[in-house]
Amino acid sequence: MRHKEYTIQTYTDISKIPYGHASSVITPGCIVLEGGAFRGLYNQGVLDALMKNDINFACTIGTSAGALAGFNYTAGLIGRSARVNLTYRHYTDYVGRGALAHAHSPVRLDFLFNEYNEIEPFDEKAFFSPNRRFVAVATDCLTGKPAFFEKGKCRDIFSAVKASASMPFISPMVDVDGRPCLDGGCSCKIPYRWALDQGFDKIIVVRTKDSAFRRKVSKRRHRLHAYSKYPAFARSLANSNRNYNHQCDEIEKLEKKGRLFVIAPSQKVTVSRLEGNMDKLGSLYWLGYNDMLNQLDSLRNYLGDSGETD
Repeated sequence: MRHKEYTIQTYTDISKIPYGHASSVITPGCIVLEGGAFRGLYNQGVLDALMKNDINFACTIGTSAGALAGFNYTAGLIGRSARVNLTYRHYTDYVGRGALAHAHSPVRLDFLFNEYNEIEPFDEKAFFSPNRRFVAVATDCLTGKPAFFEKGKCRDIFSAVKASASMPFISPMVDVDGRPCLDGGCSCKIPYRWALDQGFDKIIVVRTKDSAFRRKVSKRRHRLHAYSKYPAFARSLANSNRNYNHQCDEIEKLEKKGRLFVIAPSQKVTVSRLEGNMDKLGSLYWLGYNDMLNQLDSLRNYLGDSGETD
C-alpha cells in the first residue's frame, strides 16, 4: 500500500519505536487512560514501557485517545498505537481532506480498524482473551452521561472505541448498541471513578497533561445550539471543563492518600489535539515512555505483591 502524502513527513526516528508482543504475565489492577487526541502519544509511550517490563494490567479503561491506545495495550501490541500515528499523521485519508470527504470528520478512525490492519495486523485473539478486561468510555448523546462499553458485553467494541474518540462539533455521532454516542471526554475525561466503583484495589491513572493543569471554565454557550436536539448532551458538554477540574482535584487527593498511582507528563505538554509537528509528537511519545521507566520502582512498590499470573 503506497501513500505518497505521508512519505516525507513520517517521524524521523520511527524505526526506534519498539516492536513486539507483550508477555502472558497479567498484573492485577486497572489502568485508566485519559484522552486528548494526538496528546495520546504520551500514554502510548507509557503503555509500551509497561509492556516492555511485563506489566500488563488485568483491566484497561480509556476515554477517547485513551481508548484507542488501550485496545492495542489489551491486545499486547507493543508500539502499534504510536507507529500508526507517527507514520500516518499526514496521510490525508486518515487525517485531513480525505478523512473529511469519506468520514465527515478531520480524523477517519476507520483507517485504524481497517486499512492499517493490512499493514500491521491487530491481534484479535489476544484482545478478546477473557483474562483481560477492556472498557471504552463514550458519551450517550440522549442522556448526556458516560456509557461504559466493555468487550464481550457490547455488540461491537470497535464501534464503541470509535465513538469514544469521535470529537464533538467536528465528527458525526456513532451508533453503539442502538445509542447515538460521541467522545467520552464530553462527560468523563478521566474514568477513575469507574475503577473505584468496580472495587479495584490497585488503580493506575495515566494523564496526558501535567498534574497542575486545569481547564478554563467559561459561561459562553455559543456553539451548543448544534446539539439543540440533544439537550442533555449539550448540558454535559457545557459542564465538561468544570467536571474535569473537579476530577483533577479529586485525583490529587486520592494520590496523596495512596489510593491511586498517577503517571503524568513531567514537562508541560504543548502538543495540540490535532498536532502535525512530527518531532513534537515523537518527543511526547518518548516523554511518556521515559516517565514510566523513571517511575517503575515506585509503581512496583505501589503494586506490592500483585500476584502476577501467566
